[in-house]
Amino acid sequence: MKKHIRPTLLLAYPVVLSQLGHVLVGVCDSVMVGQLGKLPLDAVGMGVSTTTMLLVLGLGISMGSVPRVAAANGRGDEEFLGRLLVGTVWLNTLVGVALLGLSQLLPLLLPHLGQAPEVVALATPWVRVVGLSLLPMMVFQGFREWAEGLGLTKQAMQLSIAGNVVNALLCYALIFGHFGAPAMGLMGAAWATLLSRIGMAVLMAQFVLRSEQLRSRRPADATQWLRPGLDELRGQLALGLPIGMQMMLEVGAFSVSYLMIGWIGVTPQAAHQIAINVASVTYMAATGIAAAATIRVGNLRGSGDLPEARQAGFAAYWLAFGFMVAMGLLLLAMRHVIPPLYNHDPLVLAQAATLLTIAAAFQVSDGLQVVGLGALRGLEDVKVPSVVALLAYWAIALPLGYYLGFGLHLGAVGVWLGLLTGLSVVAVVLLLRFRRESQPGALPPTGPTDAGLLMDAEATLVLGQPAG
Repeated sequence: MKKHIRPTLLLAYPVVLSQLGHVLVGVCDSVMVGQLGKLPLDAVGMGVSTTTMLLVLGLGISMGSVPRVAAANGRGDEEFLGRLLVGTVWLNTLVGVALLGLSQLLPLLLPHLGQAPEVVALATPWVRVVGLSLLPMMVFQGFREWAEGLGLTKQAMQLSIAGNVVNALLCYALIFGHFGAPAMGLMGAAWATLLSRIGMAVLMAQFVLRSEQLRSRRPADATQWLRPGLDELRGQLALGLPIGMQMMLEVGAFSVSYLMIGWIGVTPQAAHQIAINVASVTYMAATGIAAAATIRVGNLRGSGDLPEARQAGFAAYWLAFGFMVAMGLLLLAMRHVIPPLYNHDPLVLAQAATLLTIAAAFQVSDGLQVVGLGALRGLEDVKVPSVVALLAYWAIALPLGYYLGFGLHLGAVGVWLGLLTGLSVVAVVLLLRFRRESQPGALPPTGPTDAGLLMDAEATLVLGQPAG
């Protein structure tokens, strides 16, 4: 098992860095806006909870281009790569327009979610502006996923890092009125997000459309941009839509928990926003290990070496376990140090410290469940794990959290205990399933399925070369 540790780490870290790019935008917004008070912090939390569901749906759909680009690149079909570029950018742009439109309807829903009226009033304009950023974000994803399907990962990673730096500087300037900018308070964070995402889209498009190394893979005829092929659009949507729906439903469970805590009051909701914001950062590392598990398990299984695939999966489990234990201990030790970075209200700080204690406890469960999904995806076992995860969140975690929080009057702590229970159930069930499904003779021979293509694409994305 030890021989699988280093290859898994090498596969995991680029994914971690890329994923952190998305989550750190929300962290930056929350930290800076939290200095304005708990009401603005709550408003950002409400805005993030609602707009993120649309964002992850779009991100999932955009991922459908990667396996097709990787497969065409492996065949050396440069003409088809040009068509895929046109189709990918067109589809992502259309999806971005649809998500933008839906985001402008979200404010109509906000008053009916049982949240404090003053929070809804602050969140409404924030949602409208950040909703506009979904379009440039999807354009960025269109060019990014096509480039990463070719193994060009550094440019997107560099742009993500640069985008976060620009977002942080703009937040600092526009929220507090520095560098000669107007002091816009809460709305400064929203405009910073929009401007930084527009810049990322422009720069990513410029790289793809002007890079000499991509000249032969771009459409030779500029008029092709006016004629996106329906087959390319349908192919990406067929692969990406199920990914996006699963991601949206999973994130939706946590969004509902935020709204439930909002029924209790503004103070616990602000505490929840701090704790979940911190926990989301550590979770990103586990998603990187999960992606590595998918690639390692899938490649070894595809080569016919199921025993080694089993060992690779358990190596990923041990990596996630060790890392998340360390993160849990760190959160426990820092539970009184981290919250003041976000807010200074004594009641908010006390409740945030309590929730971070529970977050420390569910670090292991959270890490193991996402690695379990990744390892089982490597075995092309996707349907049952998805159902298990959805049932655990929507049939166990949320109902139990509601009962503990409101029936037993445990408040936000009860809601979080429900989440801890759901995550633990998923982690245990998926571990048992991986043990069973990875036994010799448990799986049929492999074939050239979409799941296999996805694993090849992920290997190309991380390693810059085809899997094998």
